[in-house]
Amino acid sequence: MEKNYNKTLYACFTGYIVQAIVNNFVPLLFLTFHSTYGIPMTQITLLITFNFGLQLLVDLLSVTFVDRIGYRVSMIIAHVCASAGFLLLTVLPDVCGNSFIGLLIAVTIYAVGGGLLEVLVSPVVEACPTKNKEKAMSLLHSFYCWGHVAVVLVSTLFFRWFGIENWKIMACVWAIVPFLNMIAFTRVPIASLIEEGEKGLTMRELFGNKIFWVLMLMMVCAGASEQAVSQWASTFAELGLGVSKTVGDLAGPMLFAVLMGSARAFYGKYGDRIDLDRFMIGSSVLCVIAYLCISIIPNPIIGFAGCALCGLSVGIMWPGTFSKATASIARGGTAMFALLALAGDVGCSGGPTVVGMVSGALNDNLKIGILAGVVFPVMLLAGIFLCKTFAVQQTDCK
Repeated sequence: MEKNYNKTLYACFTGYIVQAIVNNFVPLLFLTFHSTYGIPMTQITLLITFNFGLQLLVDLLSVTFVDRIGYRVSMIIAHVCASAGFLLLTVLPDVCGNSFIGLLIAVTIYAVGGGLLEVLVSPVVEACPTKNKEKAMSLLHSFYCWGHVAVVLVSTLFFRWFGIENWKIMACVWAIVPFLNMIAFTRVPIASLIEEGEKGLTMRELFGNKIFWVLMLMMVCAGASEQAVSQWASTFAELGLGVSKTVGDLAGPMLFAVLMGSARAFYGKYGDRIDLDRFMIGSSVLCVIAYLCISIIPNPIIGFAGCALCGLSVGIMWPGTFSKATASIARGGTAMFALLALAGDVGCSGGPTVVGMVSGALNDNLKIGILAGVVFPVMLLAGIFLCKTFAVQQTDCK
């Protein structure tokens, strides 16, 4: 790998930290928004739905314009939106007649940045002339986990030391990260994802490929397997460890993110010695075991341990599916990465929804809800074998 592409990789790693800031900072302020601006909690929770819903829309629409304006311009726009959104978060609720509308506008702007980053960062890393794409992809996605941990830990410590009423200062501090990374993307080299003289596959061509549909299913299951438990991590920490909600909010999600990031970093370092399919199969089986520990074993401490184990097991699922896609589908291009990101986001929203719906239907029995979610790692496991089968069929046809 040429040395100058190291800076590109570092900028992409930071790009995923930016996305972690986009997704995880504002939820820490929900109660503050409620008490400061008098906004009902029913409206405030819509901010999460709106954030991820808009990112889904950006994932889909990006297919139509990213290749036209180029990856560099798109990266710069993404970071500008992320930085501007956080700065406006500190201003608009106070100057708008309706504070909720002010918050919503700010969320809209940084959600556009987050959606673009999800589509752009992986293909930019994939295009870099690295020797082992799977290692680079897994290491890249670990930085989202480290970003998540940093956002929760640094923000919580800031609020503890300087008071939650100074949250606007923290928002401005986080806005500096995408601003500086935007400057980096004006300078770093960006390689082409498609060979010169070739064109990326169209959406119609992708939809006609059996392996693509299996990969889409795997991405849905990867996102669902992760978030179906991650969203309940603080609850399991409170029940399993007998700690306060504040400590539970820190212990549960942070331990989940640390172990998920560790799995990705491990494959990022040793991936050249480990078969990706075997690693994903082992992780899927481990994920099923984690779900069963949470849902079947009555001991709450075992349930919390299962939650942590789930974080370790889902680490490779998302980046591993991306790597399988680039290896299985030549000339997938921007369209493939955008649609896979879309499928992953659908899983992230669908997984917790399934758990919540099943739990609600059975008198708020969260354990049964989690048990229903075991279908996601099982389906992902099936997808790995289907990919192998279709790949063999394609080879025989040639």
